[in-house]
Amino acid sequence: MNFRIVIYLLGWLLEFEGAFLMLPCLVGAIYREEDAYCYAVAALLCLSLGFIITRIKPKDKALYAREGFVIVALGWILLSVFGAIPFTMSGEIPFYIDALFETASGFTTTGASILTDVEAMSKAGNFWRTFTHWIGGMGVLVFMMAVVPLVDGRNMYLMKAESPGPTVGKLVPRVKSTAKILYGMYIVLSAIEFVLLLAGKLTVYDALTTTFGTAGTGGFGIYGDSLGSFSPYVQVIVTIFMILFGVNFSFYYVLFVVRRWKDALRMSEVRVYLGIIVTAIVLISVNTREMFSSVGETIRHVAFQVGSIITTTGFSTVDFNQWPEFSKTILIFLMFIGAYAGSTGGGMKVSRFIIWTKTLLKELKVMIHPRNVYKVSVEGRKVEHEVIRSVNVFLVAYVMVYAISLLIISLDGFDFITNFTGVAATINNIGPGLNQVGPMGNFSIFSPMSKLVMVFDMIAGRLELFPMFLLFSPTTWKK
Repeated sequence: MNFRIVIYLLGWLLEFEGAFLMLPCLVGAIYREEDAYCYAVAALLCLSLGFIITRIKPKDKALYAREGFVIVALGWILLSVFGAIPFTMSGEIPFYIDALFETASGFTTTGASILTDVEAMSKAGNFWRTFTHWIGGMGVLVFMMAVVPLVDGRNMYLMKAESPGPTVGKLVPRVKSTAKILYGMYIVLSAIEFVLLLAGKLTVYDALTTTFGTAGTGGFGIYGDSLGSFSPYVQVIVTIFMILFGVNFSFYYVLFVVRRWKDALRMSEVRVYLGIIVTAIVLISVNTREMFSSVGETIRHVAFQVGSIITTTGFSTVDFNQWPEFSKTILIFLMFIGAYAGSTGGGMKVSRFIIWTKTLLKELKVMIHPRNVYKVSVEGRKVEHEVIRSVNVFLVAYVMVYAISLLIISLDGFDFITNFTGVAATINNIGPGLNQVGPMGNFSIFSPMSKLVMVFDMIAGRLELFPMFLLFSPTTWKK
């Protein structure tokens, strides 16, 4: 383990967080809020610590898989730990574990909240909550790679550890260039949504915070009814962009940058992803038709909620906790499926379900014709055995974390649906669950221990589990 490079990059991470914290400080100053100084203090703390740490440059800048995973895991923990400070310092979230939960939920783009009255938060506080979504959506370490030459050509290990999905590839030969392309597309899409929301007569503040939550597929709302009070136009725009941000950004690269439209349209994951969305919308619309005044209203609310859940954004326009059991069951399925690998969304990813399905079909063929050789292929390319093994191991790890988390949280004594969907909402980075943690509820009901478990689940879910696991392995820390 190259401890020097790990500490050095974590110092850079603190400096970046310090710079990010200056934005809510500026928002607080614009709105003349007394709590703005709390963000300035937290920013100076991060900048000072980061400056001290990065003054000592490591002689050996070698960075391999082990260092990459450790940097990403510790980095996301540090982001949450320091990002929670202004909430507690200002008194808006007095209990630090609650502030840590809220901040981790923001950075991991989960959107689960402990706030009982979100509208009582300051403008600076709500800006920071939603801005953490935007930072965490594409990944702060990916952003660092795009703007700062940190290590000698081995940044790919950081990208692999931070990017969601079973496989991560470079769009162009250099990782730094790949990071710039990814963030360039992320910023362009965010800017387009922001302009369209302004066209829907939202204020600059509302348009910004809504864009942050949509782009990062996070879902922190700044109003008690989430997006329920916004106009149908705004709800439709957000629906479209939630689905767009749930797509792998390599799809946009192939479609718009290199303009290989046929190759982009052949991507099976896009077709499956959109097919699941359309099927869910049709089924739920039929099931909930009598709950709305017209077919148009039904489709608008259902499409919004389906897009919100499968992309793990977590916004809501209605209380889907009141929908029929059939519709709620479909939403639970969508919670686990999640978005497209390589997008800003969470969940288990559509690509993994494609590989699991094709592996199952292959095994059935082998049982019938044991002497034949069958291959699992996606988009005409053979899926390597290592990838199949990794997605199977991921499933085992996922079930273990889910079961242990559910067992611990059940000690609080809440009903099974609340506990089950509460864990699903955090480990899949969704936000709302059902029953007491539904769209009109929150996570403040849980004990401090359960909240810490969920903080672990949120970070582990965002990082695809394994980076967090490696922190507990003794072999990780050997030199």
